[in-house]
Amino acid sequence: MWSAARRWVAGGMALCLLGAAQACGDGPEAGGSGPVVVEMWGWDPKYAKVADKFNATHDKIQVKYVKQADNPTTATNLRNVVKSGDGVPCLVQNFGELPGLLGEGLLADITDQLKPHVDEKKFKDSAVAAAEIQGRFHGIPTGAEPAYMIINRKVYDQYGISVPKTWDDVIAAGKALKPHGIQVMNLAGEDPSLLEQLVQLAGGTWYSVEGDSWKVSFTSAESKKAAAVLQQLVDDDLVANQTYQDRPALIAYFDEGRMVSLPTNVWQLGNYQNNFTKTLGQWEPIALPQYRDAAKYTTPAHSKPMIVAKGCPTLAEATEVGVWWSTSKDAIDASFDEKTGTYSWPGAVEDPSPWAESAVPQKLFGAYASQAVDVWLKAAAAGVDTWVVGPNYTAVFKELQDQWAKAVTKQITFEQLLENMQRFTVDDLKTQGINVAGS
Repeated sequence: MWSAARRWVAGGMALCLLGAAQACGDGPEAGGSGPVVVEMWGWDPKYAKVADKFNATHDKIQVKYVKQADNPTTATNLRNVVKSGDGVPCLVQNFGELPGLLGEGLLADITDQLKPHVDEKKFKDSAVAAAEIQGRFHGIPTGAEPAYMIINRKVYDQYGISVPKTWDDVIAAGKALKPHGIQVMNLAGEDPSLLEQLVQLAGGTWYSVEGDSWKVSFTSAESKKAAAVLQQLVDDDLVANQTYQDRPALIAYFDEGRMVSLPTNVWQLGNYQNNFTKTLGQWEPIALPQYRDAAKYTTPAHSKPMIVAKGCPTLAEATEVGVWWSTSKDAIDASFDEKTGTYSWPGAVEDPSPWAESAVPQKLFGAYASQAVDVWLKAAAAGVDTWVVGPNYTAVFKELQDQWAKAVTKQITFEQLLENMQRFTVDDLKTQGINVAGS
């Protein structure tokens, strides 16, 4: 049976043995006197503009941007070209968690190329953590958007409810609002992200490494603390279960004033502002609620780095492009979206403040707009990434979605969800021949 540590070491050796120049070195020199061309794939419409900016400001390297249809299409296409070894891009917009992608054999090792940039502190620490697996780097740090909440302040004030500072406050608000036909939050049946966030806020993670084995901790005290919050929200019928699959219907529901607390992201705000009609000006950005016994204010800042694909022939140049993409002022400026008037959130850099003001949706927040930047910068500064993702998390997340859907509809309890996920994850790791601590 393979150990966790040996599996990753062997994986790294395999990358090297499959072609030292391609997998572990800087890649071949470009033929002739022309620039080295780095192919990049993505589906974000802003990527093309950022690639154009790179090409306009660099001579020795040029980016060939190949637009993909969407996230799933990108994943399928990358798996196909890596398997065939033909037409492999160097950089790819991320569609999954790095450990799972590494386990599939999709990632290059760029430790030699990226570590000098990390040592120079070009990235914030929480951004770096997500790109590192067992001391090796397999992606370009991108960082996370700040974690915070928006509330319909008009409704809160209408019923004399204070702005929630803790998750106990959220539950209390839900109980006060329930008699009026108002739900405090929405828990979509396909989206377990709040459970992941609450576990991180409690200081927990579902995976860790002990010696040569993986430790699985779905039933930890931190996970149960998160489950208890969710159980109260669901048991007392304080939340809705509106699906994200029908986006127009979801937006219309948010705009009715019957759901009043929404953990969200900066990038989603433009969509709300453009589509809300009834509640514009009523939404207030607030700090993400904490546990009552929290020692200090923290926010979860786990991110998904840019993929560097296995088979990329020019790792040094690809890394240079990726570092520029995540950290340079030119790249961030080039991400400006004329329609929304915002930039892509610069989550990889220590100081995102120069670009924060543009992201404030004035009509959505109304009189509360001046609070947004302080809320975001406070959240970004408090962001930590202690979330470890195991090698089988792709399959685990699919199972988690199924269990979550049952829990939010009262078919099982959240503690049962955790117990079921513990068994599933351990059994799946063992099936793959990976050691699991304590079993």
